[in-house]
Amino acid sequence: MVKNDIDLMYTCSLIEFIGRRQKLSRADVVKALGIKNISRIYKYADVLHCELIERVADEYINIAGVGTGDYDNVKKCKYEVPDYWTIGEVYERLVEDVSQNDVIGTLIEVYSSWISEAISNYNSDFFYQPRDYIRECYFTGTVIAY
Repeated sequence: MVKNDIDLMYTCSLIEFIGRRQKLSRADVVKALGIKNISRIYKYADVLHCELIERVADEYINIAGVGTGDYDNVKKCKYEVPDYWTIGEVYERLVEDVSQNDVIGTLIEVYSSWISEAISNYNSDFFYQPRDYIRECYFTGTVIAY
């Protein structure tokens, strides 16, 4: 597994961007996009990142028929909202840390797990925690007390 995989970070950041725009949980975005579109985004991330993320998001929202919901973790945030690149990096590191070889399969597993809600809670400091702590929380299935 490549560490600091910029294509993976872009893919995760795009998922975050789409989630915010469509007001969907990140698990719902991943489900709506599906493995085919996520694989395509990852494969062509080096080209897609040259475009405005808004345009790329619109394209994949249309291709996959991603609907809108009422999940608005940005509005619920009482503090400074982390940007979508920051959250994309949190997911990228976690996927890298838990993946054996199947990056896309691991990405889908991570976003579909309990930890996605913990990362999306911007009123906590969970997403700021060190990557090894987040990895251990993922494997244990719970937030570990310091």
